[in-house]
Amino acid sequence: MNTQILFPHIGKVIASTGSRHFPRMLHDLILTRLAVDATHITQLRVDCADHPAPRTYSSADDTRCVEVGTQLHLTRHKDDYRYVLSVSRSDESCSFSAQERLILEDFSPLLLPMVEKHINAIQPRSAARDDDASAMEGLDVLRQRFGERLSQSKLSLSNRELEVCVGLLAGRTAPELAEQLQLKPSTIESYLKRAAIKMGISGRHSLKRWMYCADDS
Repeated sequence: MNTQILFPHIGKVIASTGSRHFPRMLHDLILTRLAVDATHITQLRVDCADHPAPRTYSSADDTRCVEVGTQLHLTRHKDDYRYVLSVSRSDESCSFSAQERLILEDFSPLLLPMVEKHINAIQPRSAARDDDASAMEGLDVLRQRFGERLSQSKLSLSNRELEVCVGLLAGRTAPELAEQLQLKPSTIESYLKRAAIKMGISGRHSLKRWMYCADDS
């Protein structure tokens, strides 16, 4: 297989990994070697007793149905999952020849790892969004509690001073805050010193004691 000729198509498939365009790009790549009407990729969990519905992604347009007349399948096992790549033709009279089966099998070392990476790219992203949402919610609660503590002490901080204090209370380091707020680490330290003077504390090590002393009393 001359992969050099396929480089433009391979690049498009790789660039679309994790997006809804991936099945179509993969389909177009397969068309360079094999005439097919539709491409389907499926993930199956092989160790689950409940046999949940497989995750299936298709190159076919959602607004139309491609009737499957004849199919070829490639399978890749990884950990507890099976990744299946299926290509189909709607006309039953156009069955795949033995030579075409060999062509697809020859293609499999390139195609199946792409399928696995695409499906894995989709799933963590959803989990990451949930984690990000939980983190943001927790930060909002911390910011609100810190604001209430300032009000109790009749203190007022600038927005930057407040963000630095909340970030440190959330466990971030000065370099992490600097990157997040697009500031220099020395600037973060300056905001902390200003806030510490207003709050009557020595610095970051006494910040948590100041924050929660009202709860301990």
